Amino acid sequence: MIRKIITLFIIQMMSLGAVSAQHHHKHYTEQDTLRGSITKERVWWDLQHYTLAVEVIPSEKFIKGSNTVAYKVLEQNQIMQIDLQEPMNITKVVQAEKELDFKRNGNAFFITLEKKQKKGTLDSVTVYYEGHPREAVRAPWDGGFTWGKDSEGKDFIATSCQGLGASVWWPNKDHMYDEPDHGIRISVEVPQDLMDVSNGRLIGVDKNKKKKTKTYHWEVVNPINNYGVNVNIGNYTHFGEKYEGEKGELSLDYYVLKQNLKKAKAQFVQTKEMMEAFEHWFGPYPFYEDGFKLVEVPYLGMEHQSSVTYGNKYQNGYLGRDLSHTGWGLKFDFIIIHEAGHEWFANNITNVDIADMWIHESFTAYSESLFVEYHYGKDAGTEYVRGTRMNISNDIPVIGDYDVNAEGSGDMYYKGSNMLNTIRQIVNNDEMWLGMLRGMNKTFYHQTVTTKQIEDFMSKDLKVDLSKVFDQYLREKYIPILEYKVIDNQVMVRFTSCIDEFEMPVDLIINNENNRVTVTNQWSTIETKQKVSSVEIDKNFYIGVAKIQ
Repeated sequence: MIRKIITLFIIQMMSLGAVSAQHHHKHYTEQDTLRGSITKERVWWDLQHYTLAVEVIPSEKFIKGSNTVAYKVLEQNQIMQIDLQEPMNITKVVQAEKELDFKRNGNAFFITLEKKQKKGTLDSVTVYYEGHPREAVRAPWDGGFTWGKDSEGKDFIATSCQGLGASVWWPNKDHMYDEPDHGIRISVEVPQDLMDVSNGRLIGVDKNKKKKTKTYHWEVVNPINNYGVNVNIGNYTHFGEKYEGEKGELSLDYYVLKQNLKKAKAQFVQTKEMMEAFEHWFGPYPFYEDGFKLVEVPYLGMEHQSSVTYGNKYQNGYLGRDLSHTGWGLKFDFIIIHEAGHEWFANNITNVDIADMWIHESFTAYSESLFVEYHYGKDAGTEYVRGTRMNISNDIPVIGDYDVNAEGSGDMYYKGSNMLNTIRQIVNNDEMWLGMLRGMNKTFYHQTVTTKQIEDFMSKDLKVDLSKVFDQYLREKYIPILEYKVIDNQVMVRFTSCIDEFEMPVDLIINNENNRVTVTNQWSTIETKQKVSSVEIDKNFYIGVAKIQ
């Protein structure tokens, strides 16, 4: 299958030559800009904390509540943008016990603050809201509220909103660049026979006998990306354990439907295996203070911070399938490993703009192979990551369009992970590679970052200029093609289908001997002592290969 794909690439490249990095641009609207850019009504205030309270009424598929937004004034301004998507509605905004005027423009609300906003001061507004939130069409990819039932007919409800935006169900500053420095308190009122599980630690439960409800209070003390905030409601039971990690004792908590308790206890033993592997590769779990949870939900799963959701039906692989087709993908539960890997890449290190979502998905897809490597050896890990290449489309560039909330290609997963595996081959020093991964999570601890920051960090830390590699794999559609031809005791090589000035060291095995050669878009020659009888290219480099007669 891989040979067929490479052959197809070669045919395309020979006929088309080098390919430009143009996206298939869609028509963007004012709403896309309001959602995806750092507007003047956002940039002047720095988010400090959310206090979110929401009542969920399953029988009506209706929610209502409030969010107190604490902020620091960076520059004087009297207009604040808060986002809440239709058909939800803001009913009232209060500051200093005064109701404020606001105007709606689609999914953005512009609040006029009466109180003088002075640079350096701390303040807050409380936003009241209600409505029937958008129902998820195909959670988590096309998300919103999932109003489901479990196998016993009880309500089984969950939120998922990556890409779509957290403002699909609660009012907030819905842009990735700014996270609440001091976290969030989440209070969720549900029918008394159900439980809510949200992010962080459970700090209390209130009963309302008159309304026949319970309110669950959860506290997150670390910064959190807005799509990582979640509500999960069901007939849950809880079990847990402790993990002795790099920063001490970490609580691992599991919330599953009561009828699935036995299966969960057997499957979730992989959590400790995950934590051991990823603390080795990436450094300490980034949210010890908030603990780690797996929470069963009525969809496949999502990386909600410290509240990772799980719906993989208690089986290994991706719903029982091996995405690498190597066998290694059935050695672990894909959702436990992949979604928990996002605690380091997405939740600890978060992209500023969703166009740079490769930072989340490439590293986390690569973490799957690192999990395999840690437990089964390096050859197993590299075999796994190579096997995922058949999932790559090379349709549009991995990086999307900026300032309009636009993702790039889905290739951000496995093209991205194979790019990282290729860079590892370029570096050819596993100690440096490990140091870079751990150093990145330390350097950008609890931060939002741009692609440039990650590219610059990797080049500096690995002591190699990777700028052209990133340009080729992130900003172009197709992978470079290594062409070679053999003439007696010479092998000639060059790259085609590549950007100007692209070059990359590649390991060529000629007559069973390894030769590291820096290949450019110009022919270069490798001399051998004997007539060339065999040429192989190290398959860990993600490139196309074409022999020229």
